[in-house]
Amino acid sequence: MEQTTIDGISLTLAGPVTLPLKWVGQDELLQQLLAAWMVIDDRDIPFNPRLIGKPGVGKTTLAYAAARRLGRPVYLFQATMDTRPEDLIITPVIGPDGKIQYAASSLVSAMVKGGVLILDEGNRMSEKAWASLAPLLDDRRYVESIITGLRVPAHRDFRIVVTMNEDASTFEVPEYIHSRLQPQIFIDFPEADEELMILKENLPFAPTRILKYVVDFLQRAHAADELYSVRDGINIARYALKMMAATEKDAAELLPLAVERVLGDEALRYLA
Repeated sequence: MEQTTIDGISLTLAGPVTLPLKWVGQDELLQQLLAAWMVIDDRDIPFNPRLIGKPGVGKTTLAYAAARRLGRPVYLFQATMDTRPEDLIITPVIGPDGKIQYAASSLVSAMVKGGVLILDEGNRMSEKAWASLAPLLDDRRYVESIITGLRVPAHRDFRIVVTMNEDASTFEVPEYIHSRLQPQIFIDFPEADEELMILKENLPFAPTRILKYVVDFLQRAHAADELYSVRDGINIARYALKMMAATEKDAAELLPLAVERVLGDEALRYLA
């Protein structure tokens, strides 16, 4: 594990992530996110965009694709209702020799390395956790660790994006944080042709007729404002294919069963 020293204190850095994600379609959203991160003058600073949408529409995938487009290391922090300020910054741990060591979070590691931090499901965090990030999200661009007494400045190449599900959050995000998380980029369910492209990208071994069946199901569900996502569609198609291989039954019989097993009885109303 990589180490760095700030003001005489040694920190163990978290490693970047490599995810099997590829953004398909809706290239305009990718351009909007990249534009938010641009710096057009030495006196300019990047935005801290937030991606908003229903679960499963691809917010994390979009963030990862944009970070990879920049060619920078990508770090991921999964926010929860239990996230504490020290979880976001620096945590003390007991080393092999019994002495206290300090582990930098993925956020601080991205700040130090000039990487991109994806703060996933940010509206799960409490105001106390958000307050620790306030100086990072404005022109001060630093965080302070109460545990170590360190003030950690962000590398000029550091970028952050926050994903938020469009549903009832555990905590209300405070207004002073909302004003720092701009612009807001909304991600909706894809159109039928884009949804088919996504399914083909994730299931290149699946027959097109099965994928079209799943897309038709998803489009009916979208029209009814259901939360079923392309992620659910991928799981339905994958499970149907596995059952076809295991039982040698026809897809027409197994696809409805896959829908029921993945999403429950109530989803069957959206089948053709």
